[in-house]
Order: sequence, then C-alpha cells, then structure tokens
Amino acid sequence: MTNDFVFSGLKVLDASSFIAAPAAATILSDFGADVIKIEPPGKGDPQRRLSSVPPSPRAQANYSWHLANRNKRGMVIDLKSPAAPRILKRLVEWADVVITNFPHGTREKLHLGYDEVSGWNPRVVYADITGFGDAGPDAGQPGFDLTAAWSRSGLLASTRDAGAPPTVPVWGSGDYMSAVAIYAAIVTALYRRERTGQGASVGTSLLATGIWATGTLVAAALADGTPFELHDRKAPLNPLTNSYRTADGEWFMLVTSAPNWPGLTRVIGHPELLEDPRFADVDGFVEHSAVLTELLDAEFRSQPFAHWKDALNRERITFSLIQTAEEAAQDPQLRANDIVVPLEGVSDLKETISSPINLRGVPKAVAKRAPDLGEHNDEVLAELGFSPAEIAELRTQGAIPTPPRAEM
Repeated sequence: MTNDFVFSGLKVLDASSFIAAPAAATILSDFGADVIKIEPPGKGDPQRRLSSVPPSPRAQANYSWHLANRNKRGMVIDLKSPAAPRILKRLVEWADVVITNFPHGTREKLHLGYDEVSGWNPRVVYADITGFGDAGPDAGQPGFDLTAAWSRSGLLASTRDAGAPPTVPVWGSGDYMSAVAIYAAIVTALYRRERTGQGASVGTSLLATGIWATGTLVAAALADGTPFELHDRKAPLNPLTNSYRTADGEWFMLVTSAPNWPGLTRVIGHPELLEDPRFADVDGFVEHSAVLTELLDAEFRSQPFAHWKDALNRERITFSLIQTAEEAAQDPQLRANDIVVPLEGVSDLKETISSPINLRGVPKAVAKRAPDLGEHNDEVLAELGFSPAEIAELRTQGAIPTPPRAEM
C-alpha cells in the first residue's frame, strides 16, 4: 500500500458476512486500508455463493464476491474453537476498526462483543449492523435488506403502481445503501478518535437506512400528512413526472415542472397548449392529468427515443432513458467517472463497481480480486507474531484449518 492513499496504515478486521458490513470494509479498502476478513471453516461467507443463487444473474465469474470483498486478505478461523480467542485477541489488538454483523448474544459467545473487544483494544472503532436496531421488541430478529430495509420501512409499499402488488426489488440494494452508512459511522468515529484518542462503538441497522431512504414519506406521516394514492401511470398526480414509451419501444422517465411546460409544448409540437386553460397551472395538470398523459403518450409514441433525446435536451428538460442493468453496465458515463473500474486477478471478470465516494485528486486503490478461502492464514498469523510451531498447534486445536486449495 502506498502512502498516497487516505487510509494507508489503517487496519481493519472484517468479522462479518453477506453484504452490508463487508461492503463497508471494502469502501475502506478502496482508500488503502489493510482489511483482513475472517470466515468460518467449510464454505466460508455465504456471499461466496450469492452469484449462483437465483435471481442473481448467471455468470462464470463470482462477481458479487469480488464486488463486496475485493482488496482484502482472507483468513479462516473457527470462532467456536476454544483456541480461537488467542488469534482473535491479537487481531483486535492489531486493528483500528472491527466490523461485525453477528447478532447480539452470538457475538458475545464468539468473543466479538464490544465489551471484550474494547477491553483488548480501548482505541478500537467497533462498527456493527443489525436488522432492526439494538433495542425494542424486534431487536433480536434476523433481517435482510428485503425485509428490514425495504418491507418494514414503507419503501417497498410505496415503490409500485396503483393496483399492482408489492414486488421483489433488487436484492442487496438495501445492503449496499447501508454499507455507506456504516462507512460513514466508522469515519466519523475515526475523526473523533483523532481529536480525543478514544475508541467508540458505532453502527446502524437495515431498518434505519430503509427509513432514511423513505424519509420524505415517513417524515410526512410524522407530520400527520395525508398521503396521495399510489402512482397511476395513465393518470398520475403530475403527468410531467411520469414514464413514457417511444416509437422504438424504449421507456424514459420525464421529470419536469410547470416552469418547463412551455419548452415541453415545443418539444411535442403543440405550442397551442399554452393557451389551453386546462393546463394553466399545477392544479390544472392534476385535475386533467389523464387527458394530458394520453396526449403525451400519443406524441412520444410517434418518434424513436433518439428524436426525443435531442428535442428534450434542446429545451433543457430533465429526463432519462430507463435502462436495464445490462445497458447500464455498458453506459460510457460509468467509465468516464470511474464508477466501473478495472479488476485485477480474475480471469473471467475484468471490471467491477467502485464505491460511490470520491475525493477529487486523491487516488483510490487499484481493485484486486477478493481472497480465496483462508488464503492468507499463515501470512497474517506470522505477522501477528505466531511461530510456525504455534500455527501448527492452532491447527491441531481446530482454530484454523489445513491450507485449502486455491479457488479457480
């Protein structure tokens, strides 16, 4: 690691699984932190298998594993082994940051509770995530992003059209959103440690980040606001914020407002609508929404998307093509802004997605493959001061496995 990176020299113990918490450690690694990930023996972190579980798209590469665990060193430790605390204590003493998502109760049994960890290292920043928070009747309930971040928060109930049942959103989306929140909590605590010298226990929950994402609607409910009906594409509350289809079958999202109405009338070739009293103000748009939507539908269906792209851009009207994930992956804007970056070390996967945080003019670490299962056991144990004889003893005691074969 070069000293040019923001977090060069920062040491992170990633004692977590699946997406949100490991992805927070990945963001730290993007800025040069040395991250050691520990996994259980056997099959390791379940995210190693996520790319092969429907509805994840099928591919030769283990893309989800490298996305959330790149640039880490990997260890396998059986935390249930009586000898495991010998390793864990040295890892915690080594670390600046410890990240976990084991449930309360389980983490204490595995010697990963905050009291024990901070006793080993009082300056440590201890970060965790739960499904539903640390208190309340459901604090002990397991949660995934689809349940805690999407379903419980009101986000999923609101993200559908009128008359349509709730659907399954992009799984992992709530996790990656929460990863940024955990990262922010860690960085806040590190800043506080720089000022005070004190470690801290920080964290969030999937529910908290889901509520934050649904904040406009939940805040309105707190204000006893009267909710509008669910979106109806054929008669939306505001036909100027709606999806429309073009002659070549593309869909785009129009997001504009009354001040842009004159420009929109020019785009669709109906400047006479400016004199139509039905569309004289916002109340008129709402009252005659179905009529205006039908008119816009007919016009937008008359020309291909390329035509409307040029016309809308000329009038500075905000819109976007509604892309599939496959189309988004090839969008040149992603590479121009280092949103998609090269990935080193994986023969069948040349690129991955960078974290959404950037310091302009400050480099990020080159994205390198995620570790094989237990790949760095001996290397890290030696760095922690264990002799070859002690490492062999730890194997005999069942704290670590025999070296596995490298994954292909």
